[in-house]
Amino acid sequence: MTSSALDYSALAAKIKTWGRELGFQQVGVADTDLSAAEKRLRAWLKDGFHGEMDYMARHGTKRSRPDELVPGTLRVISVRMDYLPEERTAVRERLQDPAAAFISRYVLGRDYHKVLRRRLQQLAGRVAAEIGPFGYRVFVDSAPVLEKPLAAKAGLGWIGKHTNLINRKAGSMFFLGEIYTDVPLPTDAETSDHCGSCTACIDVCPTRAIVAPYRLDARRCISYLTIELRGQIPEEFRPAIGNRIYGCDDCQLVCPWNRYARLTEEADFMPRHGLDVAGLIELFHWDEATFLHRTEGSAIRRIGYECWIRNVAVALGNAPPPIEVLETLASRMDDPSPLIREHVRWALQRNRSRGKPALVADSPAR
Repeated sequence: MTSSALDYSALAAKIKTWGRELGFQQVGVADTDLSAAEKRLRAWLKDGFHGEMDYMARHGTKRSRPDELVPGTLRVISVRMDYLPEERTAVRERLQDPAAAFISRYVLGRDYHKVLRRRLQQLAGRVAAEIGPFGYRVFVDSAPVLEKPLAAKAGLGWIGKHTNLINRKAGSMFFLGEIYTDVPLPTDAETSDHCGSCTACIDVCPTRAIVAPYRLDARRCISYLTIELRGQIPEEFRPAIGNRIYGCDDCQLVCPWNRYARLTEEADFMPRHGLDVAGLIELFHWDEATFLHRTEGSAIRRIGYECWIRNVAVALGNAPPPIEVLETLASRMDDPSPLIREHVRWALQRNRSRGKPALVADSPAR
């Protein structure tokens, strides 16, 4: 079929139908003009808010100019897929148990990168079957792509004050993925911002990482500290990390729009290996072989064993100090890893102390 004979509006409608059939809750189409987002990105990088995430600045304007990343790109097909595996009340209960290991709910199941990428490839395959070969490339948080601004332009939601994408009917607990394509599909209308005067996400952040509405200093964010940061976690943030050993869901749990968040329909996103109910002491006793086995096929594995134990040590330092916690921490005082030893020493000192250090959350935002 020649391009001149294509009914692009009809094709876009089919793509959305096929997307829903493949398990995406929503599909939208955006153009490639990200000039406003590019200005925000430049300001964010200039302020150093990306911390040690050097890759955020490594690709120049390819991140904000899709045609530079994939020459010929005219449109971006953006999709979202719900991931919440349990009710928010259950998530809060887990977070409030200091002996429990809290892991951000998006990562409890199979690696979402692989799940969404496979579905997007299938979606592209259906398009090819309909119109013949066409130019495209699939992305799932795996390349220099401004996925949230693109999703917002595609009408999937708006970027909230916590910098996550929010959908009025589904909250924010969903994954995003993209197909860059040279097919000139009609674009969808953007959604207006509905955060209003609400500051719940800003107020609840344990480390005051949301330094202003729509401004996140990643260097203070628990997700960055427990996932992206490979060295020592700054001591000023350790008490506020609490029992969070991989990521942080606080700003999403408190968002009023997440009362509409829907439980996932994907079996792949359901918790595996009991990580949704694991205790800190249990996880601290894992050796590297156990870590690799229990995180096989999971995005958790990307942080590596050393950072995993580092994170659990900090959480144990924040746990109530029964003798078992102290004995557990002491078992790694001579760990071969200097990184682990340093965090274990801090955790033991904190746990033995009867005083209560001021939490970062009680200090003014910087």
